[in-house]
Amino acid sequence: MTSSTLEQSVLTVMKDRKATKQYDPAAEISRDELMEILEITGQAPSAWNLQHWNFLAFHNKESQERLLPIAYNQQQITEASAVIAVLGDLQANENVDPVFDPAVLNGHMSEEIKQALNGQIQAAYENERFARDAAFTNASLAAMQLMLAAKAKGWDSCPIGGFNASQLVEEFEVSDRYVPIMLITIGKAAKEARPSGRLDINNLVSFV
Repeated sequence: MTSSTLEQSVLTVMKDRKATKQYDPAAEISRDELMEILEITGQAPSAWNLQHWNFLAFHNKESQERLLPIAYNQQQITEASAVIAVLGDLQANENVDPVFDPAVLNGHMSEEIKQALNGQIQAAYENERFARDAAFTNASLAAMQLMLAAKAKGWDSCPIGGFNASQLVEEFEVSDRYVPIMLITIGKAAKEARPSGRLDINNLVSFV
């Protein structure tokens, strides 16, 4: 694939992705394909490469029915082929060793640099507000990557911010290490997504 073809393909996916709210309830996504999308999702960028995300996958009608009232009975929850709860990691500083040790072992990072970065990270995470902000910011990057990956593989999606986060935590016993960021439905559109306008980019950009 040439660079121009690759650019066109990436831009087409970005332009074609729209929030789909009506799904074909008969469409099924395999566990393998869902995991492939999530693996690509995990390639999203993150601060210090700490990968501040975790995913709760609802991939059967029983669990999706349990999720339904938590998401204020939005039918897309049960009609979608799967739903992913994107969680932000409030303790991503604990990922230093599993993230950096392979880099040190393979000679891509010195032990001295690892320790210097670790000092920065642990100091930053003494601030609870920083930890929460970092969880939301970085997990949101992964959420966008998930929707683009799904679209590239022929699936539609929709991000959902309207749900009861505390009920999600309680019902599905989510560790207090994680904070719910959003739900993302994945499936095949039963009805084409409604076109949505965009603000004039010229009014949103200031060159300095």
